[in-house]
Amino acid sequence: MRIMGLDFGSKTVGVAISDPLLITAQGIEIIRRKEENKLRRTLARIEALAAEYEVDRIVLGFPKNMNDTIGERAELSLEFKEKLERRTGLPVVLWDERLTTVAADRAMIEAGIRRKNRKDYVDKIAACLILQGYLDSLCREAVD
Repeated sequence: MRIMGLDFGSKTVGVAISDPLLITAQGIEIIRRKEENKLRRTLARIEALAAEYEVDRIVLGFPKNMNDTIGERAELSLEFKEKLERRTGLPVVLWDERLTTVAADRAMIEAGIRRKNRKDYVDKIAACLILQGYLDSLCREAVD
């Protein structure tokens, strides 16, 4: 069993996969699209990756506003969640992703990745942070 983490953006989707023991998240890909509303190929790629990695659940970053309200990006994520569930047949869990992009940027700065190269990695790292947060919560639940 593995879990897939997704960072859904306007033109990209960062993808991460858990290890089989559900301990760590690894970034595997950034899916790019030319237009925000063109999701058919994106959904097909996610479906293919889910089959390849034998995923049984998807964790989708949910970009709530800092004041805990749901804005336009979060509404788009809710629509994407429904499309993912229909396309893959897998349950999709929404996970609060506030500040994951900021954390991903900080990690890249600390790693010495040049500013012009950061955009090539930020979505994949954000997907890892989303998934790792979810995996850590599963571990805490198991301990309690």
